Amino acid sequence: MCDIQYMKRALELAKKGIGYVNPNPLVGAVIVKDGQIIGVGYHQEYGGPHAEVNAFSSLKDSPIGAAMYVTLEPCSHYGKTPPCVDAVIKSGVTRVVVASLDPNPLVAGRSITKMQAAGIDVEIGVLKEECDELNAVFFHYITKKKPYVVMKYAMTSDGKIATHTGSSRWITGESARTKVHEDRHLYSGIMVGVGTVIADDPMLDCRIKGGRNPIRIICDTTLRTPHNSRIIETAESIRTILITACTDEIKHQLYISVGCRIMTVPLKDAKLDLQVAMRILAEEGIDSILLEGGATLNASALDAGIVNKVQTYIAPKLFGGASAPTPIAGRGVNHPDQAYILKNRKITILGEDILIESEVAKCSQEL
Repeated sequence: MCDIQYMKRALELAKKGIGYVNPNPLVGAVIVKDGQIIGVGYHQEYGGPHAEVNAFSSLKDSPIGAAMYVTLEPCSHYGKTPPCVDAVIKSGVTRVVVASLDPNPLVAGRSITKMQAAGIDVEIGVLKEECDELNAVFFHYITKKKPYVVMKYAMTSDGKIATHTGSSRWITGESARTKVHEDRHLYSGIMVGVGTVIADDPMLDCRIKGGRNPIRIICDTTLRTPHNSRIIETAESIRTILITACTDEIKHQLYISVGCRIMTVPLKDAKLDLQVAMRILAEEGIDSILLEGGATLNASALDAGIVNKVQTYIAPKLFGGASAPTPIAGRGVNHPDQAYILKNRKITILGEDILIESEVAKCSQEL
């Protein structure tokens, strides 16, 4: 096996931590000696041992003289665990292959320098692109101090998210809906507007085996989320945050008493200031949000410049209807050259449906 194959194995291990380590990065490690893998590990849960330490714990042979393959630069600072770079140096490995450098200012190449000073041969960049993509959420969160926001919607082939009567269940098939629940497990939070809660009474939970429920975030300007909605009735068992501009403490207490967290933000152009909301949510350790709101919240999120990625599920159906809603409401742009630009498209076939995933290259704040 070569460096690429060992790093692929480390990457596979890193993916096993999806949904369990937020807001920490996904990391996998493989230790190789005399052409044989003698230890493997990955970051399994937030606050637990990191990938390198788990790999050392699994050793079948002495690591002295071995090579270690790790998808992300070992940490060099004290957090919930001691610095991994010290364990690497102490182990006696003589070569370390690193895919991605850690953008965290507390690390940022320091581990590389420290390992090289200890006489370890360090190589950087093997499968860097793949490992960077795996940790896109972490890289954004740690550098921008804001959650990575994914705007998701399902529409028909004629661009409708519901019929003219408002009916929308179901636009996509079972495979697409399963993918949505996998993403609810992947991202820390799920956000909708109060209109969606009133219209659909959703649970916004994760329904895959072993899945983790995302933190439910409701944008509710005047605090009118129904107290008998399923979200409020289950707030004690699934973490729920209501973002509002309402400052009525009596109203607040009605929701707090059943387990909700109230987050008050100012208004901007008569709407919740989503940029302020993102900063507060990041301080709460929420590194990523799946935006499953309706057309109004989608428009507000784009206008606020908080959307990093768009997931468009397209079903082979036609609803028609001039009044049938489309994915993004609001005024929209005035000219084609003011469009929100999407890049780096990825297309996946899910049963009869198509998923197009794109990064947002330009937001309205840059127009």
